[in-house]
Amino acid sequence: MKWTAYTDGACAPSNPGPAGWGCVLIAPDGLTETDHFGFIGPGTNQIAELTAALEGLSRVPPGAVVELVSDSQYVLKGLTEWRAGWERKGFRNSKGEIVANLALWKALYAEADARKVTTRWVRGHNGDTYNERADALANKALATRASSPR
Repeated sequence: MKWTAYTDGACAPSNPGPAGWGCVLIAPDGLTETDHFGFIGPGTNQIAELTAALEGLSRVPPGAVVELVSDSQYVLKGLTEWRAGWERKGFRNSKGEIVANLALWKALYAEADARKVTTRWVRGHNGDTYNERADALANKALATRASSPR
C-alpha cells in the first residue's frame, strides 16, 4: 500500500515572479484524494516545483511508502541522479558553485529520507488528470495568493 503525491509548481506572469505550488495526495486506499496548495511569494519555477514536492511529502506520514509524481525533471533528478554527487562535493554543482536552492533541497531530502520514496515523471500539460489538477492548484494559489488549510 502506498501513497501517491502529484506535485506541481507555477510562476506567473513571469519567471521569476509570484510563485505557488499544488499537490494532490492519494491515500493508500486509492479512494481518498486531498488537494493542497500554497502561495510562496516572489520566487522561481524551480523554487515552486521544489516547494510542491516538499509540501507533498510532508503531508505523508513518516515511514510510509510514497510515489512522488512530477513533471519537473529538476526535482526528480535532484532526488535521484544528482544527490549523491552534490553531497560528495559538499553541495557544489559541476561549476563548483553552491547548488541553487540548497535550503529547499536539504529540506526535501529530509522529508524523502523519512519515507520510502519512489519517483515518476509525467509530461506536463499532456492530459494526466492528477498532474493537471496539481497544476490548477498551483495556479489557484497564484490567483488567490492563499494556502489551503493543513
